[in-house]
Parts: sequence; C-alpha cells; structure tokens
Amino acid sequence: MHYWPGGAHSAPRRSHCSIHGDHVYNRPLVPPDFVVPERLEGDGFFLRMLSVDDVDKDYEAVMASAGRVKGLLDPASPWPDGLTLKDNLIDLAWHQREFALRHSFAYTVMASGEDRCLGCCYIFPSNAPGYDAAVFYWARAGTNADARDAELGTCLRIWLRDVWPFKNAAFPGRDVPWHEWLAK
Repeated sequence: MHYWPGGAHSAPRRSHCSIHGDHVYNRPLVPPDFVVPERLEGDGFFLRMLSVDDVDKDYEAVMASAGRVKGLLDPASPWPDGLTLKDNLIDLAWHQREFALRHSFAYTVMASGEDRCLGCCYIFPSNAPGYDAAVFYWARAGTNADARDAELGTCLRIWLRDVWPFKNAAFPGRDVPWHEWLAK
C-alpha cells in the first residue's frame, strides 16, 4: 500500500518506492530560491504542470498508450493495468500535491491547442549515487510516436541542462539500463 497526503492509496501509482525510495520525498527536490518552470514550449506541443483538471485527457492518453507506458517507471510494475478514471484522479492529485511541495514534478504534454494530451514527464528525486534526479517521460501512442518520443526526450534534456538546478539527471530505462539503475 502507498500513502499520499489525504489517505491510503492502493492502486498502482506512476512512481514506485522500489525506484525512488520513500525517504527522498521528505525533502524538496530543488532549492527554495529556484523558480520552478511553469511551461516548456516545443514544436506543436507544450509542457505544463499536470493537475486534477487533466484527469479525462490524461486517462484517455494513458489508456490509448498502455503498451508504450507499461514498465516505463518500473519494469516490474503492472501500471497502467487495471487503472480506472478514479485511480487516475488520485494519481493526478498526488502529483499536483508533490509539485506544490516541490518534492517531485509532473508535467503533462499537451498539443498546442490543449485539446489533446500527448504524453507526460516526471521528475523525481533519486537515491542512486551520482544522480540528483530521475526523469521519466512518454509520448502518446499513434502515428510518429517514436519520433515524438525522441523529440520530447531531446527537449527535456536541454531544458533540464539549461534551466533546472540538477547536476546529473538520470533517465532510467533509457540512458541508464534498468539492470544498472535497479542495482544502484
């Protein structure tokens, strides 16, 4: 069972203690004087804070992309199998609260007209030696999904390098193979 501010939560969440560790969530991920970016503009998309207001669009994107996102945050996780709209609302509330506390940051990837969710990005604290953040992202399934995923990854890496205060952000399962990440 996982706990989030406001009560118990037993549904699969997008973050998992096996990767991130509970104790790292007891502190802000960024310094108090750091201004957390509200938005990142891309070509035909933008990132902004993921909130409970995104529940329907996010849920639809997650379920449409279930094959792409399964194992993304943890290779052993069943998420999003069995995810309901209510579970997703709980996930989004948790992400929104963590963002407000500056303990982790979840961004939705929206089409320019904000009519469609195109993916998500998660910035979590890291327990792994040599890494101060663990970053996960996914692009919605469909035509050109791999190209969108690559473009999103490039934008995120530049943004994290140029704007965020991290010295070394990890991309588990992408830049750092899962077997190495889980052994850290």
